[in-house]
Formats: sequence, C-alpha cells, structure tokens
Amino acid sequence: MKTNSEIFFETLVEGLDIGVIALDADLHILHWNDFITRQTGKCVDQVRGQPITDIFPETNNPQFHGMIELARSKGRHVYHHWLELSLLIPLRFESPDGDLLSLQSSLLFPYDHYGRERRYGLVMYDTGAIAKSSRQLEAALVALSKKQAEQDQLICKLETANTQLLQSEKLAAIGQLAAGVAHEINNPIGYVLSNLKTLDGYVLDMLRIIDAVDEVSSLDELRQIKHALEYDYVREDVKALISESGDGIDRVKQIISALKDFSYIDEEEFRPADLHRGIETTLNVVNNEIKYKAEVTREFGVLPELECIPSQINQVVMNLLVNAAHSIEQFGHITLRTSHEGDWVWFEVEDTGKGIEKKLLNRIYEPFFTTKPVGKGTGLGLALSYNIVQKHNGRIEVRSEVGQGTCFRVWLPVCQPVALTGKDAE
Repeated sequence: MKTNSEIFFETLVEGLDIGVIALDADLHILHWNDFITRQTGKCVDQVRGQPITDIFPETNNPQFHGMIELARSKGRHVYHHWLELSLLIPLRFESPDGDLLSLQSSLLFPYDHYGRERRYGLVMYDTGAIAKSSRQLEAALVALSKKQAEQDQLICKLETANTQLLQSEKLAAIGQLAAGVAHEINNPIGYVLSNLKTLDGYVLDMLRIIDAVDEVSSLDELRQIKHALEYDYVREDVKALISESGDGIDRVKQIISALKDFSYIDEEEFRPADLHRGIETTLNVVNNEIKYKAEVTREFGVLPELECIPSQINQVVMNLLVNAAHSIEQFGHITLRTSHEGDWVWFEVEDTGKGIEKKLLNRIYEPFFTTKPVGKGTGLGLALSYNIVQKHNGRIEVRSEVGQGTCFRVWLPVCQPVALTGKDAE
C-alpha cells in the first residue's frame, strides 16, 4: 500500500509539463511520467527494465556518458543544455504561442532508494516553460508545508497529552502508596514511642535506687529497695527496649532512604546503576501493598551494572509488583528473578494470581485499559512501564494462564546504544 508521501510525489510528477525518467544503477528504465509517454508514444510498462540507450538511441553519445560518469564518480547532479551540446532525447513542449519547441535542458542526479540502491533521475525541461511548473510546484510545496505544520502541532499536542497521562499515573501511584508508607513508618515509630515511655518509668526507678544510696542505713535496706523495684528485670528489659528501638529507627531510615531513591521522578540522565538495589528499594516502598497479600521470594543472579535511568526502572518494578499483589485474591506468592545473558539483563515478576485471559493479552499495554474493578486502577501502569522500557531500548514479555498466575519479564541492554552523530550518520 502506497503512503501519502508516495501518492503525493507521483501526483506531483505526473502533473508537471516536464520529462522525468527514473533509472537503476545500470541505466535500465524503472519509470517515467505521462509527459514522456505523450511525447514519445511509448508506454513505460513495455520498456521497463530495458537500457535507456536501447529505447532512446540519442542518449548513446559522449555527452550523456560523460554526465553519467560525473554523477557516478562525484555523486552530484549534472546539468546539460542542448544549445551548447547535442540534444539527448527529442522531447517537445507547447509554448504560450502554441508553437512546439524542443526542451532545452536536462538534469541528471543520483539518489539512494530508501538508503540502499543507487538510482538516477533524469529530468528534461524548458528554462522558460519550467516557470509555470515551478509555480505549480511552489503551490504544492506550500500546501504540503501547511499540512506538515498542522501535523507538527498535532504531534506536539499528543506529546503533551502523553506527558500529562504519565504524570497522572505517577501521582496516582504516589497516592496509592502514601497510606501504606505512612503505615510502614508508623509501626516502628509507634513501638519506639511505647519503648520510650517504658524507659521513662525505668529511669525513674533507677534514680530512686541511686538516691536511696545516701538515705539507707545498711546494704540490706538498699537490696530490699532494688528487689521491690524489680531491678534485675528492669536491667534486662532496658537492653531489649534499646535494641528494639534501634531496629525500629533503622527500619524508618530504610523506608526514608528507599523513598529518597524512588523519588527522582523527573530524572532523565542514563547512568550505571545496581538493579538489585533498585528492586530492594522498590520492595521497601511497596511493602505494605504486598506483605498482606503474598510472600516474596528472590532468585537473583549475578548482574553487571545497568546503564539506565534508575528511578524510571524502579517505577516499572513498582507497577509490576503492585499489579502482582492486586491479582492475588487471598494470599499467594510473588517471585522476583534476575539474570544476565550476553549484552542483556532481565528481571521478572511472577505471581500466583488469577492470571489474564489470552484474548486480553494484546491490550494490556493500552492506556486506560485495566482488568481491575472500577476504582481499583487507572489503566496507565503497564502503559507507562511499556513506554519506559521502550525508552531504554528494551522489551517486555508476558506469559499468563488463567487461575495459575502471570509472569512479566523485562529485558534491558547493559549499555545503551550510542546515538549516531552527524558525522557518523553520513
């Protein structure tokens, strides 16, 4: 099926009062426009694939061969004016006065067909009459430029809308996690606060024992006070309370550190990163979403550092983990795996949830499409993940069986491909 650009080009060439011939690398005729058919009485379908010198013997002359040699060796267009040199192909045009005049000029130029095959274009025109065609061409180009501007505006609007959608999903994810993170922090803070209150009572008892040293008349009386205040129990419990409080504070530190690592939402710079650390960071952030729904098993391989945007890969891990947890109706299992194969690393999230129907698998990356009940999901999590993985020149694979569970595997290149510079691209 022809593209709009191809249809536009053919319509433009057929509508010009000039001769246009396309030749392959061996100067065999590929196509010419209707103007040449009218002027020569020859149908291009009958001569396609034949050498131009067989169809137009006039081209078998030193001037034309010289033009070809220049185009081949220099890779540039070659201009020919028949008043100075011999005529290539005897084509005529109708002047404004109605007279038939011979076309004066020819232009031969090389081009690469879709960047692969070398071809040549031969254009024959009159320097006076071409002005009319130029006006037609200019009008067509103006119309094309207008369409291009409209298309650019539409693309800009689509990009803006896409950015807004992605930002909405990020905000939805933050909102979804906020209560869980608050709960995760509240638990250790709660028992640290409770321990501090208990320690406050223990400290008062210790102070009473210390103050009694100056007041008692004998060691036996001091021993009775220590026994009454359960000194031996308090001494051991203080150690336990301090240790437990330290663990609680460490847990809070881990959560805050994970949030800090996870919070670089607008980070856009690729840099080497530890994928396992990113996964652990994300697990800390979404722990409250998972711990009541599934047991998490890690099956990690040995990985090199991954060139990526860490916060965005964390976002992908989070979306897959939350989806896995939501797919489990009672209590199940989530397995996290990683491995390294050649220039690629992969990680996968497998759950024992309800699975996805085969007829829906080709739609799961569509924006707003969700298998969750109304109000449970935005339908943007997997769409965002797919875009992030595409941006990292990776891919996502999925396998699922209804009633058995789903497994998403994300492949990422260890090193991002280097963009070609202008010099490299030539």
